[in-house]
Amino acid sequence: MRWLAALLVSLALGGCTSSANYEPRDGDIVFHTSRSAQSLAIQLATKSPYSHMGIVYLRDGKPFVFEAVQPVKLTPLDEWTARGERQQFVAKRLRDAASRLTAETLRKMRAAGEQLAGKDYDPYFEWSDERIYCSELVWKIFERGAGIELGARQTIADFDLSHPAVQQKLRERYGDRVPLDEVVISPAAIFAAADLQTVYQR
Repeated sequence: MRWLAALLVSLALGGCTSSANYEPRDGDIVFHTSRSAQSLAIQLATKSPYSHMGIVYLRDGKPFVFEAVQPVKLTPLDEWTARGERQQFVAKRLRDAASRLTAETLRKMRAAGEQLAGKDYDPYFEWSDERIYCSELVWKIFERGAGIELGARQTIADFDLSHPAVQQKLRERYGDRVPLDEVVISPAAIFAAADLQTVYQR
């Protein structure tokens, strides 16, 4: 499993750098390996080490992550980073962000996000605004605020559901009725989006 090998390498090298080297900008997207109960299942199903993500906003010069946890909220970047495995994270930025993420576009993105602030976390990964999960939040903010679709949406059936840890989590959530045709967007799909470039990794 190549992604697992890559994760182990990044964890081994992680102590050599500091998040102080990261220069956050509004609209950056950050990814890490969550320590939540569902993280392993997400990693296995999507074949990616990254199981949680959010969008960076600057407030009075200080970086925050707007994320879908319980509930959807702003979290200081340092606190968000501390929740990930070994405080590792990757920051990605829209290509040509300086021209594409204008002040007006960022205002629209924040307005789109404000409509979802305070929503409960969605453990069922449904494509609605009633509850929200992490990658859904970021995808909808970019699509609604900037007209940019980051990553290809899939269905639950498109993922690798064969591992026992994945099957167990599916049974916990859905019982015998897994909604295989439910449209979803994964952290892995956004991570791989051609519109994004990596600006920081540790």
